[in-house]
Amino acid sequence: MSKLGILHHSIVSRLDPEYVTFHNEHLVDLPQVHELQWHRSIRKMPAGPGSSTPLPVGRVQDYHLSMCCVRVFTPSSSRPESGWPVFIYFHGGGWTLGDINTENAFCTNMCKGATCVVVSVDYRLAPENPYPEAVEDAVEALQWVWGQGALTLGVDIKRIAVGGSFRQMYSGGNLAAVLAHKAAQLYPPIPLDFQLLIAPVTDNTASASGIPHASWHENKHAPWLTPEKMLWFRCQYLPQEPTRARWDASPLLAQVEMFRKVPKAWIAVMELDILRDEGIAYGGKLLTAGVPAEIKTYKGAPHQIIYMDGTVLNIGKQLVSDAAAALAHALGTT
Repeated sequence: MSKLGILHHSIVSRLDPEYVTFHNEHLVDLPQVHELQWHRSIRKMPAGPGSSTPLPVGRVQDYHLSMCCVRVFTPSSSRPESGWPVFIYFHGGGWTLGDINTENAFCTNMCKGATCVVVSVDYRLAPENPYPEAVEDAVEALQWVWGQGALTLGVDIKRIAVGGSFRQMYSGGNLAAVLAHKAAQLYPPIPLDFQLLIAPVTDNTASASGIPHASWHENKHAPWLTPEKMLWFRCQYLPQEPTRARWDASPLLAQVEMFRKVPKAWIAVMELDILRDEGIAYGGKLLTAGVPAEIKTYKGAPHQIIYMDGTVLNIGKQLVSDAAAALAHALGTT
């Protein structure tokens, strides 16, 4: 069984020193899922140590939609007269791993830190359910919040944010960015306030050559997400190559006119992640379209850093704190 292994000599001096120590002590023997014979039981394998524990919130409740379910985290504070703002969230996992339990800690941090209701979507996973099933679940979750949120959840549907991250891998940011475009294309459109994207996949046509995204080549020896692993996940979700250039698989490739209709964004990228440059490019295209976007690069961070936000890495804790602050500011709860 292939393992994460020791850090490549070319990358050690560029990595956050806390991460280097933690990797050498705890991560060397973690298995590499993309080199295992696929079976859905792989999803039960631990993602790795270092995560924080969920924070106490007012209520946690699951709801079943037509093809998936959602978990709703409600603040412990009194409900505002107009309702809480709401954050629709997509876990990471390369469209293949993860579930509704994967990112309870992050969801409670956002619920508490931004004083908002968080709706975590347990979207269908590849390879059993390839593209576009996860996108369809994302749209249904948004429509459910828009239609039922005020009565069922006590939220203010005039203040909706979407977001996603990469606690196991990067698919959450991809689905959130796609949903921001989908919301504007619906009839009637569903207005969104904000998109919070952490290490998003925005271009599923990118290659290990580093063209057009240099970070794919520059960071090919970085831990956690190598080009080989990324391409494996891509093949699970997008087995038909022509679909990879569609905007609802690669939101960076959407037309500029579509970008003008999406909400402002906060985009976090990791300096030592192959996905860094496509996240930056997505933010740049938002800015070109006249949409406010803040792009923050976490120096010395590899792809998986958000998973290490417990007592382990200061940079992981900082990322979670920054995300909550950005969400609170956008939703007006600071």
